[in-house]
Amino acid sequence: MKRILLIKLRYIGDVVLSTPLLPLLRKRCPEASLTFLVNSGTESVLLGNPHLEEIYVIPRDGWGSQLGFLQKLRQARFDGVVDLTDGDRSAFLTYWTGAGVRLGFNRENRWRGKLYTRVLPSPYGSMHMVDYHAQALTALGINDLVGDPEVYLRQKDQQHGDQLFSSLGIGDTPLVLLSPSARYTFKAWPLERFAALADWLTDQGVFVALIGHQREMLLGQQIINLTKCKPRNLMGQTRLLQLASLMKRSALFVGNDGGPMHMAAAVGCPVLGLFGPTDPRVWGPRGKKVSVIYKGLDCGECFYPGCFRGEEGCMRQISVEEVCRAAGSLLH
Repeated sequence: MKRILLIKLRYIGDVVLSTPLLPLLRKRCPEASLTFLVNSGTESVLLGNPHLEEIYVIPRDGWGSQLGFLQKLRQARFDGVVDLTDGDRSAFLTYWTGAGVRLGFNRENRWRGKLYTRVLPSPYGSMHMVDYHAQALTALGINDLVGDPEVYLRQKDQQHGDQLFSSLGIGDTPLVLLSPSARYTFKAWPLERFAALADWLTDQGVFVALIGHQREMLLGQQIINLTKCKPRNLMGQTRLLQLASLMKRSALFVGNDGGPMHMAAAVGCPVLGLFGPTDPRVWGPRGKKVSVIYKGLDCGECFYPGCFRGEEGCMRQISVEEVCRAAGSLLH
């Protein structure tokens, strides 16, 4: 195949967990042109990837833009498409390319299975998502051992991260990043416990900063109001790859299951992930310096749209003391 398209129409963390396929495809198909199609807002984690020729982004505005994108997708004349999304829209786009080889998942046994030339096995929940994605390579005859996710930083991204780090004025003091937000509230460790953790970390001689989206700045301020140490609130003050560069310079990342956690692991930052309704055996960070805390409750039944018990106990069972111990171990 001369032109291969990968599709992952999900969130930042999902795209990061898809990146291990790229070096294997490049190794086994050295002459092929590789393109990745993602949702708007997630493309940044692919920008510096040396294995990609192009990144396509689904347009969000008007019918004109979307029709123009469909025309562009058809005219690209891909030979093979690997749809990692497991969704109806991505299945349609896979079919629309007209590629002779169209691989995709169909965990729900929906109509979209008819749009692929081969439906991939879907043992969801029995393996990590990196290995789940790698089944697509097996279907292409590629059986190499899959590696860890990677986010590549261009020189300008590293420069922006260096500038941000310098602006903190902390010199050689170790930097610890806390990520208290989550896409769903029931995946979040309580704010007062993040505050207690920030105070404990500061007592250990590190500098603590809070990271997150601009819309989460108020959440960061709530944590600051609960602390004695008054950590720096960087929420909404960093672009995605600037944040990734800052992560690369940090001594530790502590946060809930989400995109920032996977980004931190992908750039080599030591990571402590806090898990409740999601299983780290499926969604855990992948890297050389990662650890998780997970109580293993039966939260999979109530993951979405929320905790039917009304107590969010899976996250509340994680104590401040055990997070401090685990963070201390990673720091030292």
